[in-house]
Amino acid sequence: MPSIRVLIVEDYEPFRRFLRSTLEQRPATQIVGEATDGLEAVQKAEELQPDLILFDVGLPKLNGIEAARQIRTVSPESKILFVSQEFSADVVQEALRLGALGYVVKTQAGLDLLAAVEAICQGGRFVSAGLAGELPAELLGIPSS
Repeated sequence: MPSIRVLIVEDYEPFRRFLRSTLEQRPATQIVGEATDGLEAVQKAEELQPDLILFDVGLPKLNGIEAARQIRTVSPESKILFVSQEFSADVVQEALRLGALGYVVKTQAGLDLLAAVEAICQGGRFVSAGLAGELPAELLGIPSS
C-alpha cells in the first residue's frame, strides 16, 4: 500500500472530521493539513505540496474548481480527488477535464472514499457509480465503483 500525504479541503467541519477519520483507516495515509476555503487550499497546497488533495466543489472565497485550477500551477504534482454533494454532469466533467483523477459524491463517500484513494494511489481514476453514465465518451475510460 503506497504511502500518501493528504490535504483535506472542506468547509463543513463535521464532514471534514468524517473524511479525516475515514482516511485514517488507511494505514499509509498521513493528513498533512486541512483548509476550509478555496484560497486557504491554494496557499496550503503550495506550502505543503501534498500527494493528494480532497476537494469539495462548494467552498467559500474560491470554489473548489477554481482553487484546483490554481493548484495545478502552484503544486503540479498533487493529485486531486473531488468529494462533493454537487453531481451535475457539467460540474463533474469540468472537474475531470481540469485534471482531477476522481470524483466521489458525498452521499457515497462512506463506500467510495477509500476505494477512490486506492485507485488514485495505484495510478488509476475513480468516479462514483451513477456518474459515469453522465460523462461524455472521452471521459468514459474512467472506471466506476
